Amino acid sequence: MRMPNERRATVERDTAETRVHVDLNVDGTGRAEVATGIGFYDHMLTAFARHGRFDLTVRASGDLEIDAHHTMEDIALVLGQAFDEALGDRAGIVRMGDALVPLDEALVQVAIDISGRPYAATNLQFTGDRIGEAPAEMVSHVLRSFASTAKVALHARQLAGANDHHIAEATMKALGRALDAASTYDSRIAGEVPSTKETLTA
Repeated sequence: MRMPNERRATVERDTAETRVHVDLNVDGTGRAEVATGIGFYDHMLTAFARHGRFDLTVRASGDLEIDAHHTMEDIALVLGQAFDEALGDRAGIVRMGDALVPLDEALVQVAIDISGRPYAATNLQFTGDRIGEAPAEMVSHVLRSFASTAKVALHARQLAGANDHHIAEATMKALGRALDAASTYDSRIAGEVPSTKETLTA
């Protein structure tokens, strides 16, 4: 069984569109050093790490002269890959977790199953096209990209909200808290994979 202090991963991605470096410690305290070139995305990833209690370093550069899409997408892909690698065989984890997070008038729920099967369903309603430098539509795309490489089932739904910044921030905080709950060790099943298939990686 992998112990909590071993649940770390470093992943890099280098393409003609982006360069991304992610260091992740699943069992951290919420320290984040994030530099993506997109201020709003820095804020969202920092909130995600802080409320998930993950230690996270993200350094990225991308073709922002075109738009933010490639950079935001590729960071989410690399972050998901880092979670997948850090969690290893998933033995002993709770596996499922959810969080309901308010931020002023906004209320967002995220549920996670670290199932080994990537899936994402999002129901977020933004009123504008952009949040800072980021396209509002990228919030849902980031969640889908993360789920695809983290190999998790992810559901995010907005229950209330009128301010786009609040909706997006509540979503990322809820994602962090739900992942923290799902990846926590359960001492009752130490060394066992929480699946009737006895695997969450195949």
